[in-house]
Amino acid sequence: MNESLVVNDSSATPAAGEALPWMEAESLDRNGSLEFSTAPLEFPINPWDIMLCMSGTVIACENAIVVAIIFYTPTLRTPMFVLIGSLATADLLAGMGLILNFVFQYVISSETISLITVGFLVASFTASISSLLAITVDRYFSLYNALTYFSEKTLQYVHLMLLGTWGVSLFLGLLPVLGWNCLDEPASCSIVRPLTRSNVTLLATSFFAIFVLMLTLYFKICKIVCHHAHQIALQQHFFATSHYVATKKGVSTLAIILGTFGASWLPFAIYCLVGEKEYPSVYTYATLLPATYNSMINPIIYAYRNAEIQRSIYMLLCGCFQANGAYRSRSPSEV
Repeated sequence: MNESLVVNDSSATPAAGEALPWMEAESLDRNGSLEFSTAPLEFPINPWDIMLCMSGTVIACENAIVVAIIFYTPTLRTPMFVLIGSLATADLLAGMGLILNFVFQYVISSETISLITVGFLVASFTASISSLLAITVDRYFSLYNALTYFSEKTLQYVHLMLLGTWGVSLFLGLLPVLGWNCLDEPASCSIVRPLTRSNVTLLATSFFAIFVLMLTLYFKICKIVCHHAHQIALQQHFFATSHYVATKKGVSTLAIILGTFGASWLPFAIYCLVGEKEYPSVYTYATLLPATYNSMINPIIYAYRNAEIQRSIYMLLCGCFQANGAYRSRSPSEV
């Protein structure tokens, strides 16, 4: 009555030279690459896929709250919150993509849906990483041009960054759908099927470029913060205390941001360059899962620690949310 019971029935004796179904499955799992595609539910669900789906669920819930708060709060319309909203939207889409990938993988068998799903995930995670870069650039200019930051020109500049961020992300996400995939040439597949090796190399190289640029910008931000703290300390004659506290806080915040980002994405990016499709798929899962955690931590670092968002959540939960309340936002350097 159940096909899986027939497949796994140990009493059935195979013909001479015929491999058992479970032996074939084990061989495929040992030599196959991680495949973001759909397949009939013939074997038990992969626990790694369950963890990716659970991660996607948490990511989607966390970032949906951030998107809703920013969208329904008119006072959160400054460039800083526009970029945080872009980051939360990208992470929300990434979480939804992980959930949809799990559903389609075990419910519907279609190469077209496989391509759409992997393209959706590529676009979402690319937009998330690019939004982090845009936030870094915005923080740098908020300190470097502090006197002219709160101007109409800054908002226009932010909109241009967002246009470029989402435009490039959409383009990279459409590449597998438009034909840059390995469905017709299995030998060109990467550790993430149906992406080709050259496609994955492009994505990994782009990540390293973004990471180096963020590292450079945050190093410059740290120098500016230390210089400002030193000047304030000299004016207030509390050099030994205020300068140390302010500098330590700024450096700690930057270390958390870069450390979280690097620890999440570097293992997967490196494995994309050195891994082969013949390697066990567990290596791909083990490096991809921590990468998804970055989208889970982003709302905590960039949104929930912000006083304005905390205030909006509190007022919304208390039922006393006032859409026209005047509240001046802090600069990005204070987030």
